[in-house]
Amino acid sequence: MNTSEALQETLTITTDATPARTTLRSIGAVLCGLLSTVILTTAVDLALHASGVFPPHGERMADALFVLALAYRIPLNAAGCYVAARLAPARPRRHAFALGLVGIALAAVGAITMWDLGPAWYSLANIAIALPCAWAGARLQGARS
Repeated sequence: MNTSEALQETLTITTDATPARTTLRSIGAVLCGLLSTVILTTAVDLALHASGVFPPHGERMADALFVLALAYRIPLNAAGCYVAARLAPARPRRHAFALGLVGIALAAVGAITMWDLGPAWYSLANIAIALPCAWAGARLQGARS
C-alpha cells in the first residue's frame, strides 16, 4: 500500500466515524438542555415548597401559584433550549427545536398522568409554551454568536 492509498483509507475511516460522533454530540446537546431545565425547575419548585410559598407536597395549589409556576418555567425552558443550541455541533436552531418537541411530548405525558392534580389550563399551557421557549432559546444563542 502506497502513501496515497493509506491516506485515502485514513480519510475514509475518519469521514465514516464523523456522522456517528456528530449524532452522539447532537443527542448529548439536547439531553444537556433537558437536564438543565429539569434541574433548574425542580430546584425552584423545591425552594418554593421549602419557603412556604407553595403548599406542602400532596396539597393542591391555588391557581395563582400555578401562574407563578408557569411564569418561571417559561424562562427556564428557554434557557434549556439555549443550552441545547449552544452545545450543538451544528444547526443550533434544530437542536433547540428538538428539545421543544421533547418538551411537548413530556408535557403531554404530564398532562395525561396529572390531569386531576391541577387546573387543565396549566397542563395545556405547559404543552403550548414548549415551542415558543425553543424559539426564544434559539434566538438567545443566535444573538450570542
